Amino acid sequence: MIQFKCLAIADIETIIEMMQDFYAIDNYPIDIELSKSLFHEFLADKNLGKAWLILLDNKIVGYVILTFIFSFEYQGKIAFLDELYLSQKARGKGIGRKTISFILAESKKLALKLIYLEIENHNQNAQKLYIASGFELHNRKLMALKLK
Repeated sequence: MIQFKCLAIADIETIIEMMQDFYAIDNYPIDIELSKSLFHEFLADKNLGKAWLILLDNKIVGYVILTFIFSFEYQGKIAFLDELYLSQKARGKGIGRKTISFILAESKKLALKLIYLEIENHNQNAQKLYIASGFELHNRKLMALKLK
């Protein structure tokens, strides 16, 4: 059975371990101590977003994080599906699809107007999952400016 548990401070070590595995897929750097600090900040302010651990038969197999943004264009609070990670052994079992369904249900409760996400071009499985769940390729390009 799949369950979703709101992330708590006691779960930070667990989620950091999974983040390391997730970031390693695409060779993204991760600063463990900074990430721990960011989770403390994130959990202390409900306006920043929500995060959940994903459990299969009471064992943690992944996590999902929504971060919040206010948008005048979309007339209210929107979210960025910042991270969705499933362990290797949990992939291909429909857990991703159920996680997206959970996020969509939570989004209604949170009165979100839109969910953005980004996917690596090579991750065809993620693209298929999101498109099958009703997400559409945006006709705009996502740009970033990393501030120092």
